[in-house]
Amino acid sequence: MKRYLLVLSALALAFGCTRQGPKPKAVPFTPSAIQVEVKPGGPVILTTSSAEFNVQPSGYIQASLLRAEHPLTLDEPRLGTPTDSNYVIRDDQELHFTLAFDQASVLESVGQFGPGKRVEIPGHPLGPSGTTIEAILTLEAYDAFPNLLLSTVAYKNTGSDDLPIDRAIEQQHRFNAHIADSLARPWEMWTFQGWRYDSATDDVFRLPRTFSSPNDPDTLVQGRFSGGIPMVAFWTGSVGEAIGHVETIPLPGSLQFKIAPDERIIAQLNIPGHILKPGETFSAPRSFLAVYSGDFYQALRMWSGVLQKEGSTLANPSPEAYSAGWSGRAYESGVTPAQMLGAIAGLKELGISRATLDGRWFDAYGDWKPRPDTYPGDAIKQLTTAFHKQGLFLHLAWLPLGVEDGQGKPGSHAIANIVQQHPEWLVLDQDGQHARTQRGLALLCPAVPAVLAYHGQLVEQFIRDWDFDGLQLDAVARVPRCYNPAHHHSSPQDSVNALADLYKVICQTARVLKPRSVIQECPCGASPSLASLRFNDQIVVGKTANAAQLRRRIKMYKALFGPEAPVYGDDREPFDPVGEPRSESGEDFAAIIGTGGVVGVPFDLLEPGPHSSSATAQQREVATKKWIALYNQKMLSKGTFLGLYTYGYDIPEGYAIAKDGKMYYAFFAPKENTPWRGQLQLRGLKPGRYQVTDYERGRSYGTVESGIGKMPHLAVDFAAHLLLVASP
Repeated sequence: MKRYLLVLSALALAFGCTRQGPKPKAVPFTPSAIQVEVKPGGPVILTTSSAEFNVQPSGYIQASLLRAEHPLTLDEPRLGTPTDSNYVIRDDQELHFTLAFDQASVLESVGQFGPGKRVEIPGHPLGPSGTTIEAILTLEAYDAFPNLLLSTVAYKNTGSDDLPIDRAIEQQHRFNAHIADSLARPWEMWTFQGWRYDSATDDVFRLPRTFSSPNDPDTLVQGRFSGGIPMVAFWTGSVGEAIGHVETIPLPGSLQFKIAPDERIIAQLNIPGHILKPGETFSAPRSFLAVYSGDFYQALRMWSGVLQKEGSTLANPSPEAYSAGWSGRAYESGVTPAQMLGAIAGLKELGISRATLDGRWFDAYGDWKPRPDTYPGDAIKQLTTAFHKQGLFLHLAWLPLGVEDGQGKPGSHAIANIVQQHPEWLVLDQDGQHARTQRGLALLCPAVPAVLAYHGQLVEQFIRDWDFDGLQLDAVARVPRCYNPAHHHSSPQDSVNALADLYKVICQTARVLKPRSVIQECPCGASPSLASLRFNDQIVVGKTANAAQLRRRIKMYKALFGPEAPVYGDDREPFDPVGEPRSESGEDFAAIIGTGGVVGVPFDLLEPGPHSSSATAQQREVATKKWIALYNQKMLSKGTFLGLYTYGYDIPEGYAIAKDGKMYYAFFAPKENTPWRGQLQLRGLKPGRYQVTDYERGRSYGTVESGIGKMPHLAVDFAAHLLLVASP
């Protein structure tokens, strides 16, 4: 294991998993263009090129989007009661602060974000008398992120006794859609929720009259811990706002929101408390408030951009991550070499160059040895060799950290050898019991160095010894807190934070052995993991309830990983699970291609399996050939996704991708089985004339002209979806 770690640490410097840009050059100091106005009794106003952030005398932070007519906002602070956006809870009572605006300091802020302004404002407790706590509110605004304000509060115990804080509240806001839209009720807006616990749950939806969510990463739902993006966003047709934190590791805490009885939305970041020793300071996480025009895409792009500036540089995807894929998952626990080899001819005929060995190819979770009954001897190595001889790439699906301990119910196996050899590696809960995944598996603790080394050795086996071309990491979005005394953690949170170290080891080891290898993460319907954002080539959308949800999630991942990121739409087909052609036939493929996702074909397309439909093989083959050929021809997954249409307000739902000097559009009818007729706006076109074509059906829509102040429109009549290309 020591040899493995030494080799990895040396070679990772040369290869790594993240984009290696040139060393930054020293540049002369440039003052920020942001204007800061400080009034002795408040407010403090920070004005950027596109937004205004107003710290009101009450302590409430209001964001406004600057427009020629008038500023736009959703913020509506409550009148007549303490309304500061940041405070603490002590002895179940709210402890608010009054800001000393006359003592505010304004500084030029320099660093990884570029020019900006930093404002520090002291705060004193409103009461009761004798409260020995002081606060300093720090605000940061940067020219590079003009629609976003960073903030944090440092609380100091100025007394001589310990001072317990139950929890800290950051970025509390009261949103009202009626301010921006006179026809809307206060709650009538759309939202993005950063936490999702199962595949059927929408993370983008129109708010109902009554709704609340804890958005808590520590909430165990349906037997699983979810990953999560620490953000909630809200928007109307003209303006949106988002709050969250920009720390680069998963943190305890929640982004709670609810629709109050007065119909306003109350959103806030809840941070677990701390016992402050005399003279000690507790600093809340670095949070943010963003204001924008558009939908969740704009909010997530800002958040991702800030994290990259903080050092969470995204992976540089392998070129193979854009290839259409197929998985042998349908064969389930009985997957055999013969079944995999039998798929090769069909894959080549369809134009698919990437396959995945999935299902129970292994003997036990945790050991990851080939099953002797189905893969005896060097059968796995023979399998990869056979695929390579045919010019195909073969990936391997596995589940890091999960192990069988004889106590769960993942299958018929008793105890993995690795558990018998190293029971001290397991994650223990507060009761001293084995912590579990949603599959009933126990977990190895990623904060244990030997566990990281063991996983590095597994990757060496998969990539170097067995010659696989990539790995699909399955269903590890988050690790529970670990209370195993043998690990000597400084905090139970160590196991949660160390999940990123696991992904780093896996990605770097694979890249050292095969620079073009693909690391694919499948959250299996849960929210993506903050820990894994930097260390995978391709995110998998996973299970979705319908084509609309599929489109939204591809858009979400394009925002998180970049507009050219390869987002795998998972294995789809134009037939429903019970076997008949769907009323929305082909909508999954249209959703993936139209939004710039990477196409995958159904599990059992090439040979009837336990999930195969009763539709004829010829029907399925013709339909799938059409969509795979269209994907391979256009390769829109390599284009630049543009967030030009606002979800929920632009009808029909629209997407735009720029590629090779052309603009590709995808529009989807608002109602299933109901044709849509009207005028489309073709946004994002540079001045000039364009030929517009339905690239799925080959139909010409004539020409349109774009110019300064001239938005091209197109009269259309379509059912389900319409895929267009505008060519100069």
